[in-house]
Amino acid sequence: MKRTARALLAGLVGGTLIASGFVAAGSAAPAAALNPLAKTALQELSVKGRAAKTGYSREKFSDGWGDIGSCDLRNYILKRDLSSEVMRRGYSCIVETGILRDPYTAKTINFVRGQSTSIKVQIDHVVAVSDAWQKGAQKLTYARRYAFYNDPLNLLAVDGPTNSQKGDSDAASWLPPNKSYRCAYVARQIAVKRKYALWVTSAEKTAMVSVLSKCPTQRLPG
Repeated sequence: MKRTARALLAGLVGGTLIASGFVAAGSAAPAAALNPLAKTALQELSVKGRAAKTGYSREKFSDGWGDIGSCDLRNYILKRDLSSEVMRRGYSCIVETGILRDPYTAKTINFVRGQSTSIKVQIDHVVAVSDAWQKGAQKLTYARRYAFYNDPLNLLAVDGPTNSQKGDSDAASWLPPNKSYRCAYVARQIAVKRKYALWVTSAEKTAMVSVLSKCPTQRLPG
């Protein structure tokens, strides 16, 4: 990876740790300020219509996964989200097998790396990339779009077919089938949109408010 991209991800990891409530020793930043109530943070987001998709391509964000240290982002998220993972012999960042307790469906999925099996577990952009493009990301610098695309805050290992069904939907048109995860899902979307100054549509905000009404103490992910 080019030095510029590594520098971007080095800053990204630091920013993610701060946003997640991990602050340096001596910092006085309260956890509540870093991880406010989701319903409160939602009110901070701008509400606008969806912009045109003109000019969109994934390459405007990243030409594939970035790296964190010696790990590419896909393997980094697999290591984070899977349990009982087994690494490829001789490698510290290639996950061969593991168990995913899928947040979107509540199913238990046995992950096995392979040409026909890896697709069973996909890495989802919780705020879809094209959705972000139409809600402010096209106005961001390439560095910020790159950070968005490779931000662990916006990435989850999930059931592949369910992720394909989600596509580029926002909360107004798709929510996880696992209803017990919807509050956390919406809170993560709000956290990402807040971090990257992306907006929500009126219908999207209405859907988020409806979900959060069932969990008024839900905070942004930490």
